[in-house]
Amino acid sequence: MSSELEPTSGAAVPRRPVRALTRLAGVTALAGALVAGASAAAVAAPSAARDALTASAVSPAAERPPRTTHGPCAYTETPDEPAARPVPLPPDPRRTPARGTVRVTLATNHGPIGLTLDREAAPCTVQSFLHLVGKRFYDRTSCHRLTAYPTLSVLQCGDPSGTGEGGPGYRYRDELPTDLPPAPTDPTGVRRLYARGVLAMANAGPDTNGSQFFLVYADSALRPNYTIFGEVDAAGLATLDRIAAGGVAPTAEDPAPVDGAPALPVDIRRAVRSHHHH
Repeated sequence: MSSELEPTSGAAVPRRPVRALTRLAGVTALAGALVAGASAAAVAAPSAARDALTASAVSPAAERPPRTTHGPCAYTETPDEPAARPVPLPPDPRRTPARGTVRVTLATNHGPIGLTLDREAAPCTVQSFLHLVGKRFYDRTSCHRLTAYPTLSVLQCGDPSGTGEGGPGYRYRDELPTDLPPAPTDPTGVRRLYARGVLAMANAGPDTNGSQFFLVYADSALRPNYTIFGEVDAAGLATLDRIAAGGVAPTAEDPAPVDGAPALPVDIRRAVRSHHHH
């Protein structure tokens, strides 16, 4: 799964070719999305063309319908996007825990990033994230994308392949925020404020959440299409600020990029759940 975000700046950003790493599916003045999952090309391909490409090589795995858990979260296998690191489907109890908060710490090479997960805001997302933490899915992974637009300032993580294309081999539905204030930078009123400190899921369109997530280090303007499931603590924001200060790694095509791999590589050495509940 690739995860992109769209920047939402009013300034036109030059288009550039989309590589397999769909960081930004060509950013225009109208852009504005955070994506995690199928590459932009795959998303845009007409289904008939896709069927023609895949019909000749149907694997046994594709012949049976994807497995789906039976609880309210309906975590569903994605055979077309196998797991970047093997992990079972999450538990899906009939009564998904939907109250209280849980602390998780990402131990990175730049310092700790403490997260407070909010079960009430996004019970299925928190349950999946804790499942992946418990299975050590996030251990020894890198954060593949840093954005530094005036209206999109995030660090994106959660893909063990480090490419922006990888996920856990399953997807689940959105739990979208309904009460975000309008982004002050967007006169159209379409984009909402994803404030500094927000923890949210990247996706590749509706109901395609997997393992990739993003950490907002400065107020950002996004369509309210990304599930918010927690917040970053003060020490974590200090760590994010150090990473962001390093900027985005220059490339041959773009000596001063505002979206790409962090210039200071970011490694999540371990993601650990704290077991005292709040």
